[in-house]
Amino acid sequence: MAQTPEPASALTVARGAGIATFLGLPHTRNLAGIDAAIVGVPSDTGGTPGSRTAPRAIRDASSILRPVHAHHNINPFSHLRVVDYGDAPVVPGSLLRTYELVEAALAPLHDGGTIPLCLGGDHSLTLAHLRAAARRHGPVAMLQFDSHTDVYDVYYGTERYNAGTPFRRAAEERVVDSAHSMMVGLRGTVYTTHDYQDARDLGYQVRTMDDVVARGLDQIVIDIRSCVGDRPLFVTFDVDCLDPAYAPGTGTLEIGGFTTREVLTIIRGLAGLNFVGFDVVEVNPQLDPGRTTAVVGATMTFEFLTLLALARAGDAARGPN
Repeated sequence: MAQTPEPASALTVARGAGIATFLGLPHTRNLAGIDAAIVGVPSDTGGTPGSRTAPRAIRDASSILRPVHAHHNINPFSHLRVVDYGDAPVVPGSLLRTYELVEAALAPLHDGGTIPLCLGGDHSLTLAHLRAAARRHGPVAMLQFDSHTDVYDVYYGTERYNAGTPFRRAAEERVVDSAHSMMVGLRGTVYTTHDYQDARDLGYQVRTMDDVVARGLDQIVIDIRSCVGDRPLFVTFDVDCLDPAYAPGTGTLEIGGFTTREVLTIIRGLAGLNFVGFDVVEVNPQLDPGRTTAVVGATMTFEFLTLLALARAGDAARGPN
């Protein structure tokens, strides 16, 4: 059997040394026996300029992470074979062509049972990620961490594809099972008095930040698990779900958001769900002092890998430290 891919250890390899892959994992396009793969999607054609460089920044920031998840007391790489697949091809200036290329790049992962963890890029790209997942699994449940619904119809009179529209298109194309999908963390100023109702009318369940405060984190976890059930689940994490104090390096800041502690609590409560894909989007290194937001992106990706590992390990092999 091939050697299990292992992340680089700062006990033996200096942090920041070598080619920047996620956690120092091997870079390969060979998916034989691979459970999960990191895939960069370096495009910002559909959103704020700058997020195209996020995959590199997140990979670089991941060098400060260690391989054991202290809360769950588990080393994900003892249970998962994980590689860095490199970047999907993109076409700057052509979002529709980029969608085609990203879908094609993700198809062999889904077809072979390898779960992709995509590093964006702007949030328009999630439509391509959902299309690729639905091609293999049918309409997927979606959990969206975000300060915005992203269910607008058009921008600038005719533009139907950008970072503000992907989840209307996803519902229209039936690549999401919107009745079993939830948006969490919505807040801030909006374009109309019916923004949140528009998302509900498309079938999505909505939990605003006001709902989070009123209901509490434990109840939000219960709500998510009840909504999703055992359906194939895609998780999309827009870093602007966080308060700008915790993720300043993004293009559409909204005050009053989650703390990093709060989203960790929610994510760690999702163990056991039927995950088929993840993405982390809207990290913008050009706006990121101290690379704080890149560290958030890297850490959330590690949290998602841990969720996959917990499913493999079983309850008996894990537990809070």
